[in-house]
Amino acid sequence: MKSQAAFFNGLFSAGSQSGSSPFFVMVRKEVADQVRSWRFIILGGLILLTFFASTYIAMINIGRAVGNYDDPDRLFLYLKLLTTSDGALPPFHIFIGFLGPLLGIALGFDAINSEQSSGTLVRLVAQPVYRDAVINAKFVASLIVISTLFLSLNLLMIGGGLYITGVNIEPSEFIRIMGFVLLSIIYVAFWLNLAILLSVRFKQAATSALMAIAIWLFFTVFYQILVNIFIKAFLPDPNSLTQDQIISYNGIILTLLRFVPSQLYSDATTTLLMPSVRSLGPLTMEQMAGAIPSPLSVRESLLVVWPQVSGLIAATTVCFALSYYLFMRREIRT
Repeated sequence: MKSQAAFFNGLFSAGSQSGSSPFFVMVRKEVADQVRSWRFIILGGLILLTFFASTYIAMINIGRAVGNYDDPDRLFLYLKLLTTSDGALPPFHIFIGFLGPLLGIALGFDAINSEQSSGTLVRLVAQPVYRDAVINAKFVASLIVISTLFLSLNLLMIGGGLYITGVNIEPSEFIRIMGFVLLSIIYVAFWLNLAILLSVRFKQAATSALMAIAIWLFFTVFYQILVNIFIKAFLPDPNSLTQDQIISYNGIILTLLRFVPSQLYSDATTTLLMPSVRSLGPLTMEQMAGAIPSPLSVRESLLVVWPQVSGLIAATTVCFALSYYLFMRREIRT
């Protein structure tokens, strides 16, 4: 294609004229391709639509949420804009837990195999450019698109809340919202890296897309069904257990469910956006004795969610390392 030929012809001339390396030239080209693609326009439009719908519902019910004196989080106005719901629509972070994987899969399922099937990958690696710069540019460009989308939406929410309510945002609220943005980026980056890994592993883009969607469906729908079957088959009836045994029983269930990336994301975002959440596991009466129902500080909330954040970062790193290893050892032919 003419655009591809122009890209290859100007890859190094543009880099030398602007003083940037071919890697950044490829990143700019990939960002432009991702933003103009119909799949990003459709999924980005869905995320934008759910964002405005959730924010509208939160704005309508914000007065009732702030006026609930039994809620220790009622003073966090901007966090309430992300968590308040009347039951008609779930909060925005619930939508991200569902639509985020689809966005990551859509941006990465044909990152490598489509280039190879069209013949552009051979022409690209024939240039004096490091091979790892190709896959790194694919990942960095998609990550830039995802980061810009989530950061823009949350800054838009803060600006809209400031314009409508006139209430200044507290520094702790801003830090929590930025933590939510970073966590959403890491969560979608995991699915992006998984899709890139499948794109390196399979030669056909349709195969990698179907495999990525199958993995997403397994963790979203079927994994919890299998966990319930396992619990009924191997664990005792919870009605016949003591209090300590029930706590251990629930701990096993939570451990099994936390192999799901969406569960890690849900636990972490719930704790960050709801400062009154003090624990993500079962507590005994002795542990709850004397506890004052007050919001946690930002540092304490980060300590609570750090295992979940570490799990998402580790899973993202493993997927990227595997895709990097397979791509560097892959034989590329015409």
